[in-house]
Amino acid sequence: MPEQLTPEQQQVLAEQIREWAAELGFQQAGIADVDLGEHEEYLQKWLDAGYHGSMDYMARHGHKRSRPAALVPGTCRVISLRMDYLPADTEPLRLLASPEKAYISRYALGRDYHKLIRGRLAKLARRLEAEAGGGHYRACVDSAPVLERAIAERAGLGWIAKNTMLINSRAGSWFFLGEIYTDLPLPPDRPGQEKHCGSCTACLEICPTDAFAGPFRLDARKCISYLTIEHRGSIDPALRPLIGNRVFGCDDCQLVCPWNKFARATDEGDFRPRHGLADRDLVTLFLWDEATFLQCTEGSAIRRIGHERWLRNLAVALGNAPFSEGVVAALRSRLDFPSALVREHVAWALQRQGAAG
Repeated sequence: MPEQLTPEQQQVLAEQIREWAAELGFQQAGIADVDLGEHEEYLQKWLDAGYHGSMDYMARHGHKRSRPAALVPGTCRVISLRMDYLPADTEPLRLLASPEKAYISRYALGRDYHKLIRGRLAKLARRLEAEAGGGHYRACVDSAPVLERAIAERAGLGWIAKNTMLINSRAGSWFFLGEIYTDLPLPPDRPGQEKHCGSCTACLEICPTDAFAGPFRLDARKCISYLTIEHRGSIDPALRPLIGNRVFGCDDCQLVCPWNKFARATDEGDFRPRHGLADRDLVTLFLWDEATFLQCTEGSAIRRIGHERWLRNLAVALGNAPFSEGVVAALRSRLDFPSALVREHVAWALQRQGAAG
């Protein structure tokens, strides 16, 4: 802990943090206290309902996720930062309306955000430490048990909406979040008290798999993002036709949100689409061997699911695609694939195409 800072020094430091954050490419920074009691109760109810599916890690770590000081002893403030990621001109609605194309969640089209944001947070933390004359800091980007949206709401960056995303009234929801845990008693920002969703239920109604058990309640077991990214096993056959051509994640509940008319395209070059993934045919991607998959997803968040689940997801999308000899031929080429998981989904897709294996 550095030498005690006066309230005036704390306020100056808080303003400097915002300036440094902007210099590092963040669109906004806020400071939260560590009172997440309301969110701790919500998390427990969500877990008790089994909505986390096979994401067992959400139930681990006791109260560390909802009590920052339990995760990093001495923490009394969390600096929450957001960075826009939506690439310009990727035409998500056109892709979703083109069933022969692969739809990949917009956040995953460019470089994996974890490394980029973690590096920027580390730079900010070092600068803060130098200016404050000490202190403890830990940077987090999906790298620890953190309730990032709850913290961002406490830091005044927006409100947690009916689709459980964080929405900012001037920027929508197309942004990443990162945090710095610190023992500096910085002046906290005013939390986002009011939820500005009103009577709108567009996000709940658009969900292809009806994954919302109600406003602010997402059943991950039915969520396409969970099914195509987090889930390691067989996808429920009843849900497969509803997935459409979404092969990595889903953006539907963001695409229809009225607040996203205020979203701005990112200026961050690393978030621009790579390897043509913003507009690729399903068949082309399905025919990638593992070496090609690894090469074309290097530095991408997509790589984390591995080639096997990549093929599983694409097989489902091909089953949902319009009939063509090319689709059937591609599927048949994987009938003897070593993975039983892939073979199962290929067989289902061939049935959907009206073709015998």
